[in-house]
Amino acid sequence: MTTQTALADLQTLPVPPEVLALDARDPLAHKRGDFLLPEGVIYLDGNSLGALSRRVAARVRGVTEQEWGEALIGSWTLGAAQGRDWMALPDRVAAKIARLIGAQPDEVAVGDSTSVNTFKALAAALGVAPPERRVLLTDADNFPTDLYVAQGLSALLDGRFELRRVPAGEVGAHLGADVAAVLLTQVDYRTGRCLDLAAISAQARAAGVLTVWDLAHSAGAFPVELNAAGADFAVGCGYKYLNGGPGAPAFLYVARRHHDRAPVALSGWMGHADPFEMARDYVPAPGARRFVTGTPMVLSLSALDAALDAFADVDLQVLRAKSLALTDAFIGWLDPACARLSLELVTPRGHHERGSQVSYRHPQAREVMAELIAAGLVGDFRTPDILRFGLTPLYHSFADVYRAARGVQTILEARA
Repeated sequence: MTTQTALADLQTLPVPPEVLALDARDPLAHKRGDFLLPEGVIYLDGNSLGALSRRVAARVRGVTEQEWGEALIGSWTLGAAQGRDWMALPDRVAAKIARLIGAQPDEVAVGDSTSVNTFKALAAALGVAPPERRVLLTDADNFPTDLYVAQGLSALLDGRFELRRVPAGEVGAHLGADVAAVLLTQVDYRTGRCLDLAAISAQARAAGVLTVWDLAHSAGAFPVELNAAGADFAVGCGYKYLNGGPGAPAFLYVARRHHDRAPVALSGWMGHADPFEMARDYVPAPGARRFVTGTPMVLSLSALDAALDAFADVDLQVLRAKSLALTDAFIGWLDPACARLSLELVTPRGHHERGSQVSYRHPQAREVMAELIAAGLVGDFRTPDILRFGLTPLYHSFADVYRAARGVQTILEARA
């Protein structure tokens, strides 16, 4: 029997009663019906692109056919009573995201990409820091765009700030008197290792260092508590666990205490206190809205707005509990075969150190993932040798995870 033949019936593979019992007790099981999941596919790549929400499909049709097609330019201001006026759309989306990241609505701005917002956040942090502090500290293995943006900003400022890269586990030891800000990603995109946001933020604050957090693999996967941690700035994307669609707008968090003194490096007209005054001098809008740069991206913002409604009735602690249960189960089902199949778990086993993904090293990771995807089990590969599986509590079942673990084992046994 070929590997593909063995995996052909993966979706209908019998699931043990104890696994079905886990799904029967799942308080979030009903959320699966909110998503359009393709038949014949077990999708474990929501940490790259979230699944399509039924709400999004309906909302985008409404925006294009009624709000744009019929109301035309009137939709910028005429839909306030129904919550559909486009001018206020960034603020409505910001309020929904704020709940997920432990912030107040006026501390969140929505628009642009994560990379652009990282530039804004870093520029704001360096503008707030004392002038004698000239180092921007970051994880040496941080996500590439974070490093690129930091390098570009440093070059733009004629090298007045040094970008210092150190291992994530050694950041605390490098929070010296010359450090202005530290840029960290809460959940490592390759391994799923989760940094202690509260502890690191407290340590940085005690050293007089500002924090800039990348929440791309955090927001929507588990509760984030920015205000409680005393974080200064944060960014995140809308298309992973928030399910806003490809290229969905990103968000930027700015703690209230910085609103009146953090410089706005990209001061566009939609961040003006009164955009339609058409004044020739920039006057910032109240709160984080000042960091909104240009015209709201109505279609993509509307998609993200609708996708976020899936979280409206979700207890984020329940979301976290299911995420940990799913990842525990996946790890447990693969553990007995790891040594035999050359799989090395690189995701931490400790709950406090784990995001919502499971990653393994394998010497033929690229080829293995290609076979899995061809068989309908979609994860992803990260260089040089990482197999990565994102588990999304809103739409994954324990049966999905059981079948996925069996699929991985089948592929690897055929190769062995």
